[in-house]
Amino acid sequence: MYTRVSQRLDRLIGLGHSHLMHNSAMGVEKESLRVNRDGGIAQTAHPSTLGAALTHPYITTDYSEALTEFITPPFHDIRRVLDFLRDSQQFVYQRLDGEYLWATSMPCVVAGETSIPVARYGSSNAGKMKHVYRLGLGHRYGRVMQVIAGVHFNYSFPPEFWPVYSELEGNRLPLQDFISESYMALIRNLQRFGWLIPYLFGASPAICKSFLGGAPTTLQSFNENTYYEPYATSLRMGDIGYQNNKENEHGIKASYDSLAAYIDSLACAIRTPCPACEGIGVVVDGEYRQLNANILQIENEYYSTIRPKQLLQGNEKPTLALKRRGIAYVELRSLDVNAFDPLGINERQLHFLECFLLFCLLHRSPGISAEERLAIDDNELRAAHRGRDPELTLTRGTQQIRLREWATELLEQMQAVCELLDQSSAGAPYCAALAEQQRKVADPELTPSARMLNEMRDRGEGFYHFARRMSEIHQHFFNNLPLSENRERFFKDLALKSIEDQKALEAADEISFPEYLQRYFDQS
Repeated sequence: MYTRVSQRLDRLIGLGHSHLMHNSAMGVEKESLRVNRDGGIAQTAHPSTLGAALTHPYITTDYSEALTEFITPPFHDIRRVLDFLRDSQQFVYQRLDGEYLWATSMPCVVAGETSIPVARYGSSNAGKMKHVYRLGLGHRYGRVMQVIAGVHFNYSFPPEFWPVYSELEGNRLPLQDFISESYMALIRNLQRFGWLIPYLFGASPAICKSFLGGAPTTLQSFNENTYYEPYATSLRMGDIGYQNNKENEHGIKASYDSLAAYIDSLACAIRTPCPACEGIGVVVDGEYRQLNANILQIENEYYSTIRPKQLLQGNEKPTLALKRRGIAYVELRSLDVNAFDPLGINERQLHFLECFLLFCLLHRSPGISAEERLAIDDNELRAAHRGRDPELTLTRGTQQIRLREWATELLEQMQAVCELLDQSSAGAPYCAALAEQQRKVADPELTPSARMLNEMRDRGEGFYHFARRMSEIHQHFFNNLPLSENRERFFKDLALKSIEDQKALEAADEISFPEYLQRYFDQS
């Protein structure tokens, strides 16, 4: 099953190309909910001292005004990624007045839909579009679902890797076409093996009962304010998290057979009317409720564990950017916020993820059939809700296999990939990261989800009190960490520049918002 990986690795090593991965580029996006002194979602605006969320490249907001998002630039070194993430969070902590950042993916006490302020981005057409899109998400799926936080890992292989890999594969396509199809192959395999991510890194086995707002559930009661599942790893990735069900109802599902098929499937969903969304209305009493009444408002609405990405030029549609210039990098989206690390993610995780993505690239990757698509979705849900159950089986082909057995096989096959990556690193960090994951498979009690539940039991805490305690620990960490003068000046200057940039956008608008939307969707 894994011979293709070994063959490709052998060819790379045999030709002296082990150094090629040294120049890969990676970055992180981390979401954190701002919380007030009482442990509720902050009702205050995104602090002006942080800059303008619309135009700041590294400190912005996601769905809610209270959902801060930290974005790192792409770096060639994992340590630099984490240093930037640390410094940006520290800069924010120093400017919070009586508030702190929530340490977990699942939100704190939720006082209903109206307690979640939708993010605002000013009066420009671009800012209005971002706001209306979020209003639409709230109407379609509910606001509570939108304040679940996560960590995204962005990754691209080195430019010098692709010509060598193309030659080794005997490729006859133009290089960018080969790159795009190789990334699509990686994406298919990441979906096949993606259940491994919530098992290893899932940190949301429990939730505050307020999250469900009194709705019926099959989750068990942990105590008077907490629901959980005994073997859960990541309820965020389970069926209580953000899902796109309308695509299934209308027979439209993103295709990963090729980049062209992926683009066409999303474009179809964006232009296909949705009766349920038509019932919401687009403009009601002179106010926009959503961007349109189609299955998807825009591409970003489509939920997926991993996305192909291209850098946008101006107001370009993501699918059009992919069509014009191919895939530049991939965005892995299935990571919970690591509640045990102040940064929300750590070095070992990133080393493992880089190895995992290279493994998915080198592994054989046929198209995904309708039957396999169902199995992929089901495997993800099983791993999210019951991943630590020693008897849990997943579907592989036409057979059932225990999760722990399959995970053991996969990690064993990654050993050679880690050894390749370690050839251009000091101290064998990739093999060390892999060994840590192998210990989690051998002993599920070492996983973050098990550690969280065990701490809650040992301390007599529910989810809320655990998450608040960890949030206060992280707040103390950042408040006692020095920020260099250069970094302080860097973020202050960016904040001021972002405010000026937003004002310039607002002053430059010369067309109405309806015309702006029409032009955006008419791009081809």
